[in-house]
Amino acid sequence: MTGPSVTADPGCLPVRGDLAHIRLAGLYFVPHYAVPMPRRILPGAVLRVMSRADAEPVRELPAGETFNVLDIAGSWAWGQLGEQGQVGYVALDALETEA
Repeated sequence: MTGPSVTADPGCLPVRGDLAHIRLAGLYFVPHYAVPMPRRILPGAVLRVMSRADAEPVRELPAGETFNVLDIAGSWAWGQLGEQGQVGYVALDALETEA
């Protein structure tokens, strides 16, 4: 990586201060890069700004679509809707392993 890293706009790219999607290696400097773990979104899943049930909702997620999980902590997953969608937290019980 050459030059300063770019600051990401929250909610637009799968980048946090400690972790980023592997496709962003070389563009954003973080301690860890993750390969996404695709999960199918179940009906009623909500994307949130933080990993709490009372956190501000970003949007309801479309059932049957893919949520790319980049990190799991407790009962929450952090990741991205599809390959280019919004980023945030989803309750793990609102996701299932894709077949």
